[in-house]
Amino acid sequence: QVQLVESGGGLVQTGGSLRLSCVASGRFFSINDMGWYRQAPGKQRELVAAITSGSSTNYADSVKGRFTISRDNAKNTVYLQMNSLKPEDTAVYYCNAEVRRYGYSSRTGDYWGQGTQVTVSS
Repeated sequence: QVQLVESGGGLVQTGGSLRLSCVASGRFFSINDMGWYRQAPGKQRELVAAITSGSSTNYADSVKGRFTISRDNAKNTVYLQMNSLKPEDTAVYYCNAEVRRYGYSSRTGDYWGQGTQVTVSS
């Protein structure tokens, strides 16, 4: 089984910063794309940022220039540095990973963390 565990959420004032971390554990061969999504109350889950195994990145327009996604492949960890936070960034943030379980098969599975709450006060 593959588990993703997020940490680093919390309460911060407008303009503040937080750094989220997500560690993948369990038995698997490799991790392809990793990403961060968020879901605010009453809204659909949306992509915040994604990063490939080769560290190419993609961001939602609403966070470009403020958030930075990175990963440490040796530690099976993805990070989200969030700066200049705004109240509209308040949401539960979820880590996602596309995981290849076995070396003899190219099949991948989609895994999610349990989520971490980020609250930005005005």
